[in-house]
Amino acid sequence: MSEIIEVRRRLHETNDQCAAELRKMFAEAGTLVVELVSSPGSGKTTLLEMTVEYFNGQLRIAALLGDIATEEDVLRLQEVGASAFQIVTGGACHFDAHLVGAGISSPGFEMPDILFLENVSNLVCPASYDLGADFKTVLLSAPEGEDKPLKYPAIFSRAAVCLLTKMDLLSHLPFSPEMAIEHIARLNPDALILPISAMDGDGFEEWCSLLERELESKRSESS
Repeated sequence: MSEIIEVRRRLHETNDQCAAELRKMFAEAGTLVVELVSSPGSGKTTLLEMTVEYFNGQLRIAALLGDIATEEDVLRLQEVGASAFQIVTGGACHFDAHLVGAGISSPGFEMPDILFLENVSNLVCPASYDLGADFKTVLLSAPEGEDKPLKYPAIFSRAAVCLLTKMDLLSHLPFSPEMAIEHIARLNPDALILPISAMDGDGFEEWCSLLERELESKRSESS
């Protein structure tokens, strides 16, 4: 048992060293880096599509997308004008900093204004890995139920932003946004919680304004 713990410690130390190098690189480039975490089907790729469309070329946006064995999401983002790159994890359930480093070394990659790291879809493994991002954003969709934060407290405790997605389905589901917000706030009082809907666009202006503010703040601190 002690050997397993030691191996895990070394893995995390190596990852954190790589993440620190990435963070320095991103700061020097003035690139805002946002990690996206969610269960499958919560709307990460749709969120990215609408974010790219919202900025309409005013900001350069790139994304590294993690999937076990498909490039469909990359094609979706490229169609709306994002610079998108696939990281096929081959069975791994999360990104680590080394995979992100390999992703930004891909042919054709150029440092954008905003880089999204769309992690592999699960709420467990991504919680504990530093990827050099400025902040984690976790998505909770209405069909999943408001108890998800209680079942997966680690990611909801560590995410600076929590997006409640698919809010246009509220009339069809027994989902209580108020209860979800209460659960999240109990775990993470400092989290920004934003209801959002891809169907009617609610919340997207607030989301994109947040990205603009964070980008401006990062560049001001780096100058």
